Amino acid sequence: MSGRFRVVDTGVREGRFNVAVDQAMIELHQARRIADTFRFMRFPPTALIGRHQALSQEIDVPHCRGRGIGMVRRITGGGAIYLDEGQLGWGLIFHRASLGAASLPELARDICLAVAAGLRRLGVDARYRPRNDIEVDGRKISGTGGFFDGETLIYQGTVLVDMDSAAMVAALRVPRAKLEKRQLDSAAQRVVTLRELLGSATPDLPAIQSVLLEAFAERFEVEWAVEDLGEEETELAWRHYREEIGTDAFVHEIDDPAHDADFAAGTHTGTGGTITSYLRLEGPARKRVGQLLVTGDFFVAPPRIVLDLEAALRGAYLEDVAAIIGQFFREHPVEALTVAPEDFRSSIERAVAAAGSRA
Repeated sequence: MSGRFRVVDTGVREGRFNVAVDQAMIELHQARRIADTFRFMRFPPTALIGRHQALSQEIDVPHCRGRGIGMVRRITGGGAIYLDEGQLGWGLIFHRASLGAASLPELARDICLAVAAGLRRLGVDARYRPRNDIEVDGRKISGTGGFFDGETLIYQGTVLVDMDSAAMVAALRVPRAKLEKRQLDSAAQRVVTLRELLGSATPDLPAIQSVLLEAFAERFEVEWAVEDLGEEETELAWRHYREEIGTDAFVHEIDDPAHDADFAAGTHTGTGGTITSYLRLEGPARKRVGQLLVTGDFFVAPPRIVLDLEAALRGAYLEDVAAIIGQFFREHPVEALTVAPEDFRSSIERAVAAAGSRA
């Protein structure tokens, strides 16, 4: 296949504004006002959580606040990550058909294979690890993820060039279970940087960008045109920043329901990650769903499907929840990178059982 992508390097920008640029690019791409785009970006010290994660469970909020570390909620799913100027962020905004694959898992695989091929040009043995990581000898050097919004796909990742691992460990609350799963003592052992692998031979950022673009061009037969971020993109990004993405209300939208006594929790862990649902009952008999929060490090499309599911169950009697979930997923097809409807159903039904035992 052949095509043309523009390349935009937005440099180091404040974390919430970086996410607002993502949202602006999605909307303008859907309106056909910008072309398929490969974007490079960097962050000042920032802790980022996925769209559906609980802030205080994933980030040490007092630590980050006290040290001026930005706290950001992404519009994509996935887990919490720590970024600073030593990591290179990259992202693609493109039409579903542009890279020649139909499903999200297929595209994720092909994109990760391209990134791994690019990194191998630097002299490291980078390999794709399903479903969405790139590793060197079992340690992550690039995490990725994305979702469809209509016919537009946003897919993003990082390359760990250099990093203060102590700063990462202090900023994030990495669950002990996740470390034990990989037989690790700390989150720092889970990741590796180009600096650790290559030492003084670590290339500069333009060289790293170049090998990534070369590998993408070869795998997907595309050409590149370098451009600046457009005026319309910038203006729309600032609007999203002011109205939602840059606000504390958005970042704290899901904070720490585990420590709210009104909520019962149900957790399901599958091959693609963990989903935890928090359920608060209402009504004189405490037999109806008052509020439901579905949290986790999953990627799912369309992006608001989880919010729609939560709304569909609000006010439902507990005995009807299973039937409503089944009907919801029959009427709302989803594309997910790491989870399936059954995973959501299991988590929510466990929360219902826990709530019912309290009633």
